[in-house]
Amino acid sequence: MKKALMDMLICPVCLPQEKDLMLHAQQISNDDVIQGSLTCSSCGEVFPIRDGVADLDPGRVQRPWSKYEQPSVVSSYLWSHYGDILQDQMASTAYDQWARLMHAHPGMCLDIGCAVGRLSFEMAQKCDFVLGLDNSAAFVQTARELIVHGHKTLQLPDEGRLTLTSHLQLPETWSRGNLEFIVADVQALPVRSDLFSSAASLNMVDKVPHPLTHLRESNRVLAPRHAQFLLSDPFSWSDQASREEDWLGGQESGPFAGYGLHNISAMLQDPEGPLVPQWAVQDQGHVWWKIRTHSNHYELIRSCWVKADR
Repeated sequence: MKKALMDMLICPVCLPQEKDLMLHAQQISNDDVIQGSLTCSSCGEVFPIRDGVADLDPGRVQRPWSKYEQPSVVSSYLWSHYGDILQDQMASTAYDQWARLMHAHPGMCLDIGCAVGRLSFEMAQKCDFVLGLDNSAAFVQTARELIVHGHKTLQLPDEGRLTLTSHLQLPETWSRGNLEFIVADVQALPVRSDLFSSAASLNMVDKVPHPLTHLRESNRVLAPRHAQFLLSDPFSWSDQASREEDWLGGQESGPFAGYGLHNISAMLQDPEGPLVPQWAVQDQGHVWWKIRTHSNHYELIRSCWVKADR
């Protein structure tokens, strides 16, 4: 974990109060904390730093085992994020398309639900600093390895127990020194309010227990002026992820009747809604992206996006 993050991190357990964290470093390499901990100055909660990764998820002790920790799933997401760089003819260009929707700017960007980090690397070429966060420790560890080494060997599932070896090399022109990844809950962001000039939430809002809380938190950490926000999602609402009454769309009645993209766009533009200061929606559309399970099985997903500025 870069020591520079200490100026922006807060205790997620104490939210909505913003309480400082104290760093206890056991091993440091240059400006990176390799082993250590972060302790809340108020509640005393201790968050570990292991192998350079800070785990600031307030539910980390009870965090259930997830498929996203499996090596095969990590490889599938690496392919999904970087398949075009691997020059795989089956890959999509979704992350390149999403990155093109974000304009370059001074200041910092937050990649909310970053997975293995492609958008974070793209945004590192467009702004001063990028912080990516996800509650999958395996995803974050993998993304951070790409910062350190700039390359990664993938074992892609081929058929059954057969695998294909592929080598990912990030473009040499990409800056890797101005970004960092941490483990965190997108519903309790461990960063100060009004801090970021841009943020993106890709394929996340239908995967969390409290989608509106996720949007409120995303809005909280964005600057009240001169900010941009990109949300993209397939809106695959499921009662396995959240209660139906918490969905932001996909219902015939209630406050979020109709479609998720329309409802979220309306919330962004509502001067008295939950996402103030008010946003101006610049455009809407969709991106087709893919996840590779094995050589003969791919998922093609339509992710609908809204881009807003204020």
